[in-house]
Amino acid sequence: MGKRNIGLQLFTLRDETAADFRGTLRKVAELGYEGVEFAGYGDIPAEEMKALLDELGLKGFSSHVSLHAMRENLQQQIDYLKTIGAQYMICPYLMPEDRPEDAEGWKKLFAELQGYGEEVTKQGLIFGYHNHDFEFHGQVGDENAFDAMFTQTTPESVQVEMDVCWVQFAGQNPIEYINKYAGRLPLLHLKDFSKDEQGQMKTLELGQGSVDLPAVIEAATNAGVEWLIVEQDVCQNPPLESVANSYNWLKQNYLNQF
Repeated sequence: MGKRNIGLQLFTLRDETAADFRGTLRKVAELGYEGVEFAGYGDIPAEEMKALLDELGLKGFSSHVSLHAMRENLQQQIDYLKTIGAQYMICPYLMPEDRPEDAEGWKKLFAELQGYGEEVTKQGLIFGYHNHDFEFHGQVGDENAFDAMFTQTTPESVQVEMDVCWVQFAGQNPIEYINKYAGRLPLLHLKDFSKDEQGQMKTLELGQGSVDLPAVIEAATNAGVEWLIVEQDVCQNPPLESVANSYNWLKQNYLNQF
């Protein structure tokens, strides 16, 4: 099925981009990453960001846009992404105050996401939702809230960005979930983790944790995933070192096969 694109979620380098956004993007390009998924733009105007991406040979293919930002000014978010040449706008997270407490609340949220997705799609982008673990603990009828979200929205308007760490942390099987959403899953967060003494997630560099990454990559390829996106929520090493180590793992265990 061919090699998947390798991207980096810039949330991993949030401290570095806060200090020097342009310099950090330059280092990401030097490491070999083909593209980046944004989590904020460092107040860099869209035209300037596009010029920088072009200079570095990086694709700014996606961005995490908060529910608050979409509610406040969806058009502004769409315009920025179109200017930089992005394809995807992803709802990345629900703040605790935005998380539904019952099935009716979830259904209301699904309708809101469907509406954003319809508008985003109408303007030539693709809208998606990125999971954590809490979506698997909510219940809507006979389904957990994650599955209900994609049952009650249309594939044309709401695609899946699956985070395999959070799927596994929630007690689900990432391979089964990748297979289940094949064809609706263009983006996948490729991550690794273990649990700390309190049973909380400890994100690790690729190949150091409990996720069966080769099986995940194979399933993702078969499912039509376009971008494998490296992310590490918290790094034990300096974050640039961690994303370099994860990219090297991908080179040794995946990219060198092509």
